[in-house]
Amino acid sequence: MSFVNFIESLEGHVAEHLSLLTPVDQIWQPTDYLPDLTGEDWSERLGEFREAARALPDELLVVLVGNMVTEEALPNYAVSLEHIARDPTGAGEDPWACWLRGWTAEENRHGDLLNAYLRLTGRVDMRAVEVTIHHLIRNGFAPGHESHPYEGLIYASFQERATRITHGNVAKRAAERGEENLARICRKIAADETRHEMFYTRIVAELFERDPETTLMCYRAVLKRLVTMPGARMHDGHDPDVFQKFGQVVQATGVYTSRDYASVIRHLNRAWGLETRSYDGKAAKVQEYLCNQPVRYERLADEREGTATPPPAASFAWVRSRAPGS
Repeated sequence: MSFVNFIESLEGHVAEHLSLLTPVDQIWQPTDYLPDLTGEDWSERLGEFREAARALPDELLVVLVGNMVTEEALPNYAVSLEHIARDPTGAGEDPWACWLRGWTAEENRHGDLLNAYLRLTGRVDMRAVEVTIHHLIRNGFAPGHESHPYEGLIYASFQERATRITHGNVAKRAAERGEENLARICRKIAADETRHEMFYTRIVAELFERDPETTLMCYRAVLKRLVTMPGARMHDGHDPDVFQKFGQVVQATGVYTSRDYASVIRHLNRAWGLETRSYDGKAAKVQEYLCNQPVRYERLADEREGTATPPPAASFAWVRSRAPGS
């Protein structure tokens, strides 16, 4: 059976998990977490909203902008998953097509909400942010799994959990600063990512049952390349290293670190029963390699923490060329 046929054979399994999408009339919408600008007291509500956001330091604003820009590049990710869903009409009723459109619709609210939050707070240069979004969508998305649908699903499993962790940690940092509006927003987005992660992780678990050795090799291929972040082609129109500098701030704030990367691998290994599966020959060596990855990245984190020096202060156009933390 070809890889494409294997993916098609999962349609029944996909259909069973469409319940992980929330009906539109039951799910939250961005305006539920923003001040009501149609009310008579809109000015007072907006003022309170903006005042609460003043508690956020520049470094957390930079992380939030980078996360929002990444969410806003949703069109690229939907295109990337189209080679799995195979919905040429754009309105197909088969399970894969229904999942992709439902997932896209739910994810679309994340960028909308974070964008509106930042715009209403007045804390960042929105034109610089908009230019960055434009560049990222225009630059495209090339995680490296285009040739194999299994790798695309494994990547999605990893990335959904990583995104869940990132939004959850931003919520914690915001709450520590007393900015409960942002904390509520990021918690809600993280909850969505949890449902989406469950879908992709369960689909890959089924692949491990039906095609265990090929799925194992694809998992290794994804980790061997390192998991490219969706915003890796980010550019603000001025600084070619803006994504690298953004990553340094994310690491420095503890929003997403090497330890988190290790925790995602450990979680997926357990979810897919990697340690208890039986493989022979080359596959057994690959299995051992994958099972050792969490410890490897934790040791790297220990080494970096023991020898790390603070990265040089980097300015960001998003916060009007200030250097966070300087």
